[in-house]
Amino acid sequence: MVTFVNSAISTLRHGVSAAALLTAIAAPAYAQNATPIQAADAAADQPAAQDAQDKPAATGSAAQSDPGQGTAIVVTGTLFRDSNATSISPVTVLTSETLERANITTAQDAIRSVSADSAGSISTGFRNGFSAGGAAVSLRGLGVSSTVVLIDGLRSANFPLNDDGHNAYVDLNSIPFSIVDRIEVLKDGASSTYGADAIGGVVNLISKKHFRGVEGSVQGGATERADGSHYRATLTAGYGDYEEQGFNVYLNGEYTYDGYITNHARGYPFNTLDLRPSGLKDRNRNDDSLTTANTQAVVTRVTQSDTNNPLAGQIGASPFPNQYQLLNANACPYGSFTVNTDKEQGTGCAHNLADEYNIIQPRQQRYSTTAHLTARLNDNLEGFATASYSHSDVSITGGPSSILQNQPFGGSAALSSKNPGIVLPVYVCSAGVNCATAADKRLNPNNPYAAAFAGNPSAGAARIYYLFSDIPANSDRYVDVFRATAGISGNLGAGFRFRLNGVYARDDFSLTQRGSINIQGLLNAINTGAYNFVNPERNGAAVRNQISPDRTTPSSSTVATIGGSIIKAVTALPGGDLNMGAGFQIRRETLMNRNQNADLSYYGLNTSSAQGHQTVTAGFFEIDAPFANELDLNVSGRYDHYSQGYSHFSPKVGVKFTPIEQIALRATYSQGFRAPTFAENNPASSYAGFSSFTPPQSFVDAHPGNLAYTSTYQLGGGAAGNPDILPEVSRSITLGTILKPARWFSLTVDYYNIKKSNLIVSGPLRGEAVEAYYGQANATAGCAALAAVGEGYKCNVIDAPDPVNPNALPHLLVFDVPYVNANYEVSSGIDVQASATVPISEGVRLISRLDVTRVLRLDLVTPAGVVEKYAGTLGPYELSSGGGTPRIRGNWQNALEAGKFSLTATTYYVGRIKQVAADEIAPIDNVIDLSCKNTLAPVPSGGDRNNQCYVRPFIYVDLNAGVQVNDQFRFFFNVQNLTDARAPLASGAYTSNPNYLSSWHYAGLVGRNFSAGASFNF
Repeated sequence: MVTFVNSAISTLRHGVSAAALLTAIAAPAYAQNATPIQAADAAADQPAAQDAQDKPAATGSAAQSDPGQGTAIVVTGTLFRDSNATSISPVTVLTSETLERANITTAQDAIRSVSADSAGSISTGFRNGFSAGGAAVSLRGLGVSSTVVLIDGLRSANFPLNDDGHNAYVDLNSIPFSIVDRIEVLKDGASSTYGADAIGGVVNLISKKHFRGVEGSVQGGATERADGSHYRATLTAGYGDYEEQGFNVYLNGEYTYDGYITNHARGYPFNTLDLRPSGLKDRNRNDDSLTTANTQAVVTRVTQSDTNNPLAGQIGASPFPNQYQLLNANACPYGSFTVNTDKEQGTGCAHNLADEYNIIQPRQQRYSTTAHLTARLNDNLEGFATASYSHSDVSITGGPSSILQNQPFGGSAALSSKNPGIVLPVYVCSAGVNCATAADKRLNPNNPYAAAFAGNPSAGAARIYYLFSDIPANSDRYVDVFRATAGISGNLGAGFRFRLNGVYARDDFSLTQRGSINIQGLLNAINTGAYNFVNPERNGAAVRNQISPDRTTPSSSTVATIGGSIIKAVTALPGGDLNMGAGFQIRRETLMNRNQNADLSYYGLNTSSAQGHQTVTAGFFEIDAPFANELDLNVSGRYDHYSQGYSHFSPKVGVKFTPIEQIALRATYSQGFRAPTFAENNPASSYAGFSSFTPPQSFVDAHPGNLAYTSTYQLGGGAAGNPDILPEVSRSITLGTILKPARWFSLTVDYYNIKKSNLIVSGPLRGEAVEAYYGQANATAGCAALAAVGEGYKCNVIDAPDPVNPNALPHLLVFDVPYVNANYEVSSGIDVQASATVPISEGVRLISRLDVTRVLRLDLVTPAGVVEKYAGTLGPYELSSGGGTPRIRGNWQNALEAGKFSLTATTYYVGRIKQVAADEIAPIDNVIDLSCKNTLAPVPSGGDRNNQCYVRPFIYVDLNAGVQVNDQFRFFFNVQNLTDARAPLASGAYTSNPNYLSSWHYAGLVGRNFSAGASFNF
């Protein structure tokens, strides 16, 4: 750092311009000083970096640095880096030192720590989503597709697998992090410079521009429970004195590993759906019903109309539909239970599947390499080029596939709605022949009724309930991202400055799934008797592979962009130069997300797909007019044209008024525009999403005695791209103040209000449609009522009737939920940020940083005029994967630095969340009742719904200590979740994440987490 400061002073003494000095001060640690060329480069495509070594975290876009250090330069969102335009829009800046103090080592953890991240964000811990293994940010709760993520001001390729089948985003896990100098989060409604689709805001990760020498770090640790091991190693080597030699090049490598954490290791209530100890219902009932998930086969006798077809069982035809038996009563590793009611009689094996199979944290391994070159071409021109490759692989395990009564088998009605499930025939024989006449037919060793019904095989079929415990269920997700950028910038003369750059990125994604059941392979194995249901441990690899061959699905996405800008200081105004600039961008995007189960040959595999290509051309301008020292006006606009025919002009106006040096008022108004994603507008794209659903009490009452049929299950909603869908448009307003009463303290308070119209959603009347179906007595009437809810709604797959209650209303399994333009959505709230650097004594100072967001509104208005209020609830239940929208979220970092020692405590807070969700409740007279009467908590009949209505607030503290041994070495020790704060019970969460909210309470699941490491530089 001393060398760096001396270099900046030397630059000043040699008479270099003030602009050059500013850029020199802003250069990253260990970097060479910037030249006048770099200072003149005013395009925001690659903003100047700021010194992150000795300054506190920047707050807002007018953050105070340490006394004597100058002011942080923030330029994301404007073409002009040395004007008041940099502080008109609210921006959160995370410097490398802020991240180091908090021991944040991934882009995901860094960006998702920003309090403006809200409903719909994606964490790696959500293992069952469409984009499991990916990570994304959703600023203002407007969805991941309304937040633009940039690297050095340039776009990257989207993750090929869309969230919820249609939301496009950049995977944060694919971004190399150890070269990031700072992160700027523009929390304005749109950005004319980067794209009008940044309705929620812009995240810009800015890498080091120059680096000389060698630096690296190693780190490792594990949780207090000795799991979730994590390792990290980085190394950067740079060469070239930019000032003396005219170039600088550096090469970086990074490796990160995170190990598994199981639900079993965290215990109750995160390892079970049985919440009776907490006064709630058992949402699983593994120990109370003979027909729920069981790794030991349970059968009951039924008839079989076609003795060669395991799908030809006849419901209700058996004189003993309530008699169940285990195929192997001696193989119950967790004990057994007996049921003796008028509807179920028999013995079953006890299981807690969430405890046996679920994981909280998948295993993830990431590595990357980046090369960066900056060269002075002549006194007026500078060029740069980067190339990077990153690889991420995520391994996710889960429960085995099953043969159950309450699930469809396959993707067509012919396979799923005309039968009670799989039955075992009396006879087995060679493959592909008729067992009724085959010479080698023999009694089925898996069917306990075979001997008794050898002379009447159609009456002795065995309906089977079973989990394939001998076939591990897991998936491996491999992501390879290739990215190259290049550009040139400098002076054209006559005061004109320009920048021209390009980027190409490709994201290759490969998904290998194991443990899913191939329909025909299973049917063949049953007909031949090849699979042993009695003693599954005796099955060989060949038959297991026949039933469940691995399925690998490749997908890819690309982006190629060329763009540029030119600016000029036109004339002098009382408050400074009148700056004008303009630019263009041409972007080509492609996506091929292949259908994992296009032939419907597997049970349980996703059938979503998306594909398309488009060219986007855009032009933009910006004018910054400081009419007085106290008043600055910024006007900008952007015109986008998509090759599909969408076009839109998006203006933006900002003003800053500084009546006195210590107080500034700012305001912005902007309009945004988001074109539909390929999944939303291409008819060749489709998806089917599943979420937990608990049938209403009326349905339970109509199915007495069959707990398997009335328990919570996965309800699917499917949609295809709608070519008539309209783009989303937005209006955004921010009003704020910047207070700097002293050099060591700054405070910003900003109000935001964003209205997004023509909101693209799938099935906004989902709740009404499901309620309409379940309000009827039979499937025909139910489907008619569902279709009457709105155009495009219809039943897709209906479950087989309940064999115990064959005349009762069956499950709705999958229904069509069209992509439509909802009326509008409003997101509003207040951001508060503060930073202070307080000198305590000689060589001792306290650095404090606060970042808090209060969500006032997150409302969706449906086409029918119904207002769905999400703020402070588990809604939007579908968009946020049951994670909800906390009203208050924030963090407070306090660092004490004394000489070579530093101690930092970072406190994180998530407010309480009401366990209701407007998108899960049907309105009455166009009003949705969000009282505790409609809590999603599984409250038993007659239970206290108010007492179980809220997820309590969650607060935890990370502690990080560091010692700078000398100029070359630093050692550190970190404890995450110092007090081992436990995640609060969230009983209304998705059953796939039992009783917790992975987006907001993840640290409380991991628990106390230790790590230690060292960094070095030469």
